[in-house]
Amino acid sequence: MSVNEMTGGEAIARMIKAFDGGPMFGMGGFQLLPFYDAARRLGLQHHLINDERAGVFAADAYAKVTGKVGLVDATLGPGATNLVTGLLEALNAGTPMVALVGDTHRDHSWKNMTQESRQMDILRPASKEIIRIESVQRIPELMRRAFAVATTGRPGPVVVDVPEDVCHGTFGFEERDFEINPIHQRAPALRCRPDAASIARAATLIADAKRPIILAGGGVHLSDAAAVLTGFANSLNIPVAHTMTGKGAIACSEPLNAGLFGRYDRIANTLIYESDLLLVVGCKLGEIATKRFTVPGPGKRVIHLHILAEEFGRTLEPELALWGDLRAGLGDLQSALAAQAASIKDRLAHYAAEIPLRMAKWRQEVSERLHSDEVPVSMARLMTEINRLLPADGYLVADGGFAAHWSGLLFDTKRAGRSFVPDRGFASIGYGLPGAMGVAMAAPGKAVLSLTGDGGFNMMLGEIETARRLGLTFTIIVVNNAASGYVKALQHLVYGAGSYHASDLAETNYAEAAKVLGCNGIRVEEPGQLAEALKRAMSQKGPTVVDVVVTRDPAKMLPGVDNRAAKIKKGDRVA
Repeated sequence: MSVNEMTGGEAIARMIKAFDGGPMFGMGGFQLLPFYDAARRLGLQHHLINDERAGVFAADAYAKVTGKVGLVDATLGPGATNLVTGLLEALNAGTPMVALVGDTHRDHSWKNMTQESRQMDILRPASKEIIRIESVQRIPELMRRAFAVATTGRPGPVVVDVPEDVCHGTFGFEERDFEINPIHQRAPALRCRPDAASIARAATLIADAKRPIILAGGGVHLSDAAAVLTGFANSLNIPVAHTMTGKGAIACSEPLNAGLFGRYDRIANTLIYESDLLLVVGCKLGEIATKRFTVPGPGKRVIHLHILAEEFGRTLEPELALWGDLRAGLGDLQSALAAQAASIKDRLAHYAAEIPLRMAKWRQEVSERLHSDEVPVSMARLMTEINRLLPADGYLVADGGFAAHWSGLLFDTKRAGRSFVPDRGFASIGYGLPGAMGVAMAAPGKAVLSLTGDGGFNMMLGEIETARRLGLTFTIIVVNNAASGYVKALQHLVYGAGSYHASDLAETNYAEAAKVLGCNGIRVEEPGQLAEALKRAMSQKGPTVVDVVVTRDPAKMLPGVDNRAAKIKKGDRVA
């Protein structure tokens, strides 16, 4: 059956709707006007944002929580180039995403058209694939490919470049042109397994190990494998340490959870040092996770399970590489070890029992800081209150910089799965507010807290208007230290007290700023005010800014001395 002739923009909108796409974030321009008109008529969940970078961040957070494809659009030139930072977050984090980008009319390209640039050359290294649509009739085919590439293998962002004349042009499509394969509505669309011989060898290594430990990365969440990993670890009594993005691979409340490893850790780095076998699962073993490539130390036996073969040997050569989907691979490993599982679990019982005891000892050692009454507020105390008050089914978003480092070290998930949403793919500052918007849309009715520095909040303050306009409910906690805290702390550690440059901000009351912008605002200046402020914030409708005045002492701005810094003084470690 023929459909009325339609514009290329409407064909794109119909394809997105066929994939159950939305919400979508964008800022329009002439090139994509037919798409915007069709989005209105077709009821596509499409929302205006104030900065394209915020749109990518919001789409990224939404996709991280739901597994669905994040959607963003941008117009020609500055709209397209504003996507770069967010696309790199999605690329490095493995976030499924499709970005629709308008481009010049092909009859006039390279004649100094307004806002024209070599935008495809700019966006290419920031995306998993760029698809340029050269003819209206190919729109359904190429949109299907965009969603397929975004959701298979290690997921990632696909840029769809649409020339003005293709978007405004018309073609007579048939209904069948808009049929899609629903497996590509979310990631992972397809699962592949490591080969049987490698699984058998891995099972032998695990069965023979005396102190094995699992190192879990964000790939666990990309594969939706947290429940399987939890069952696997518990069936054998193998402890699990995690990266920042891997937090929630098993719940932090599980006795086998060894916490964060790498640059900042509780007990995990010591366990890695003592271990005789590391099972690395969905982790790229980058700089932060390896404490600048010093953890684990040389000579460790390593099994590396990962969906992307290019990650094997990049920073550490594994004894055995298992190439495949994490959930499938872990399931196969568990099956291979089923006959020995009870004896392995019994043999490792004493080892497993060490983990909660060591964790309890760590908590006792830092208890004074976790419950500090110091004024201004201690970051450790703030994290303690968040742990106490955020419901088990709530979410914590973490901006780049020390907001992610503090929460990565001290936030405790109460269930398996991705309830901690940091932007560690590119670790950009400014993710906190748009990230909270994306999570609030992904999990309506759930408590959403977001931790951001004052610098990161300054970058995205305009998106408070977007959040209010969209009727979103979440709490953004501004860690107000009147500084670019991570930089100032490093300057303190490397060059000494007083050696600060271009790292201070003006003292600002962000609670009052939020009120002026039509949102809720609460100011916290003493630790005793934290609990009531957070309870009140989570009970209110709409966006709420909790402005927390934290330490101005650069020696206390990081959760531990950064291992890149040369000067280490007793007492610098806060938690």
